[in-house]
Amino acid sequence: MNLHTREPMIDTLGALETAALLRELTAGLIAVTNFDEALTELVRIARDAVDGVTCCGFTALRAGEPAGVAASDPALAELDDLRHGPDSPAMSAIRRREMITAQDLGQESRWPVWTARARGLGVGGVISAPVDVDEQVIGAINLYGGAAAPLTARHQLTAMLLAEHAGLLLAAVRDRERRTAQAGELDSSLLGEGVVGQAIGVIMTQRGCPAPEALDVLRSAASSLDIPLREVAERLVITVSRPRES
Repeated sequence: MNLHTREPMIDTLGALETAALLRELTAGLIAVTNFDEALTELVRIARDAVDGVTCCGFTALRAGEPAGVAASDPALAELDDLRHGPDSPAMSAIRRREMITAQDLGQESRWPVWTARARGLGVGGVISAPVDVDEQVIGAINLYGGAAAPLTARHQLTAMLLAEHAGLLLAAVRDRERRTAQAGELDSSLLGEGVVGQAIGVIMTQRGCPAPEALDVLRSAASSLDIPLREVAERLVITVSRPRES
């Protein structure tokens, strides 16, 4: 693409529209800790924010796991699903690591089986842009247009911006998901670990609260005193173990 064609595309899209789309996408995913939930939110926001797009889908390939799929319209979810075969615009984008466009599926011959299904569902065009998430996950975001409203150069630029921004946001979601899982594993080990477990039991008895809440109390005390968690636990256990003076 040369500069003479890129400038009109940017003017058509509009800086304010672009900023609003990416801002909404960031706000929608910034606190999500589940990857599948993030994909669902991503396709919903993209479908609602981009004029002329009838559906947005996402195809995700995760190492050692089945392919993940999200679609803003459940009726079109099968178009992002690989169970019908890998020959699709999304897989072409993932394999080639470049944006794939098909503005008129009535004239398309690259994915005959997929195209027949898509046209039967009322889809007239598609744009698939590859998304790099991390070392374990790659995918493609798919914008679908109806037969009466063809996708344009504006939609191609939108897909490119979405793919770049979504890759960063989804990587952050994956990182939060891992950290949450690790924290859960750590909590489980701490709950049953020696003096820390004893201290948690003391707090549960004193406050009548569940173990996770007691662990939070212990952590808060360690942070306030700026001493290790185990030392706070030891002090608490020693304190309650001392015989009371008569």
